[in-house]
Amino acid sequence: MLKYLQMAVGVILTSFYFFPFTFTFLPGVNTKMAMAGVGLVLLGLQLGRARNSIFSKDMVTISLYALMVSFTSFIAVTLNETRDYTYVSYIISMWVWLSAAYVAVKYMRTVHGYISVELVCNYLIAVCVFQCISALVIDFVPTVKNFALTYIADLGPTEMELMKETGRLFGFGAALDPAGSRFAAVLTIIVFMATRLAATNRNKYLVGYILAFIFIAIVGNMIARTTTVGVIIALAFLLYSIGLHRMVISKSTGRIMLWFVGVLVVAVPLLTILYHTNEQFHDNIRFAFEGFFSLAEKGRWEVNSNEILKNMIVFHDNLKTWLIGDGYMVNPNISDPYYTGEYHQAGYYQLTDIGYLRFIFYSGLIGLAAMALFIWKAGRISMLKFKDQQTLFWLLLAVNYVVWFKVSTDIFLALALFLVIDKEENEKYDEQFKLPE
Repeated sequence: MLKYLQMAVGVILTSFYFFPFTFTFLPGVNTKMAMAGVGLVLLGLQLGRARNSIFSKDMVTISLYALMVSFTSFIAVTLNETRDYTYVSYIISMWVWLSAAYVAVKYMRTVHGYISVELVCNYLIAVCVFQCISALVIDFVPTVKNFALTYIADLGPTEMELMKETGRLFGFGAALDPAGSRFAAVLTIIVFMATRLAATNRNKYLVGYILAFIFIAIVGNMIARTTTVGVIIALAFLLYSIGLHRMVISKSTGRIMLWFVGVLVVAVPLLTILYHTNEQFHDNIRFAFEGFFSLAEKGRWEVNSNEILKNMIVFHDNLKTWLIGDGYMVNPNISDPYYTGEYHQAGYYQLTDIGYLRFIFYSGLIGLAAMALFIWKAGRISMLKFKDQQTLFWLLLAVNYVVWFKVSTDIFLALALFLVIDKEENEKYDEQFKLPE
């Protein structure tokens, strides 16, 4: 019983890291920052005892790439004479994520006696299931919703008003596109885990992974439709991994598809009943799968957010912006009292939320390249460190670069958890269970 309680605490702690939020009675410090403070103390003690730490050659390398992001951002802000320092301090943000990730991973090792890529993956899956359950509870239980709106400030005032007006689902720190991108990353993790376990004697856990996948895919889309990115990438990888392109499906991987079909046979009728009998669920389902409803009712695929996204495709016609940007990431009407350009009451600079364009407007193609290379290097270090799990990091990189077509958030926070895992300890775990590549 104590072990399960410790694991539950671990899920909450990992959620504090993966979906950070700020308590209204403790303004200015979110849960991730608090964990990072503890992490720095632990790292200091570890260095003082001359033990292994995360201060390795890989960390020096990744820090140099983060410095490149900060430097290109500083050049853009300086040359454009703006005060938007969103990415100038990215090197600090990177180490805040790493320090907080270290706390989460160290706690997992304390509870389980070991740490591995698989264990971290399982905790991330559990966190996303927890957030989806929390979102439903918040939506259906007024007392819990009032508590969340009163004491948790995980969004800005504009976003909170949007949540209240539209009735969008949100969890404890999980809302809008940042939550959707993290759900997307975890969905690819689930399919990767399922395909690796399918051929082992632990395939009894397959049904749990598949249930988690479908649950997160459905509720995650109710929270943020960016989750769909993960659904598409994960299913594409699943179809490829089972050998469908070769028209040869092995028994072990075919078992995954059978479980998927079996779970869907149960889930679809249940969703249909809830759709027709519960008003709140009805609205949430329509939002999550708006494109399918539009196709059925209007004969064409139409999603409101996609239509909005089309209007966000904005390009500048001057070379300076393409090279070093305009020095604005957030809305300058809000962040810069000296801004004299075009006025936008709401939204981001140039009214675009498209990740690639926001990076270009902020620090040009040079800044975009620096950010893309940083994420690539973090993924590449993870691939070289954990060779048996290389495919996992390819999937995470794919999620990041595809999500940027919609929003500028990145998934370094997911990679950070793996970067602080000890390579030798993970190899011992993989060898113990003889997991296939």
